Amino acid sequence: MSVNKVILVGRLGADPEIRYTLEGKPVATMRIATNEVINRGGNKETLTEWHRVVAFGRLAEICGEFLRVGTQVYLEGRLRTRKFEDKEGRERYITEIVALKLKILDRKENSSKTLESENKTLGGKRIREHPIDLTEEFSNIEEEDLPF
Repeated sequence: MSVNKVILVGRLGADPEIRYTLEGKPVATMRIATNEVINRGGNKETLTEWHRVVAFGRLAEICGEFLRVGTQVYLEGRLRTRKFEDKEGRERYITEIVALKLKILDRKENSSKTLESENKTLGGKRIREHPIDLTEEFSNIEEEDLPF
């Protein structure tokens, strides 16, 4: 048995970037910052770690609709390392987190206003306020499906 699970609570460093596979499936890429405060010789120092996160399908659409730079999120996912070729033809590797669950953690007053205004543009459909679990739906996505 093995476990590949990541849990992050952090803030977006930029708006999510939405792309589409050749089959038209949405893919969101995001950068999320997490902070750690350490004590060095009596001085507090904040260390920031940046994480590359990808989301697929409906979760990617939700990220594009509701997440903006600075939004605080809770997410669960799994680590994935993939190989690609850069512009000069060299093999490169990148490690990223594939998001499976996401929850917006910003204060309710702000997020509820956002959800209400976005609801109107989504045809009045009710947006879920609890994490979305897409584990089964996107566990079979192949690297060839990715647009990058």
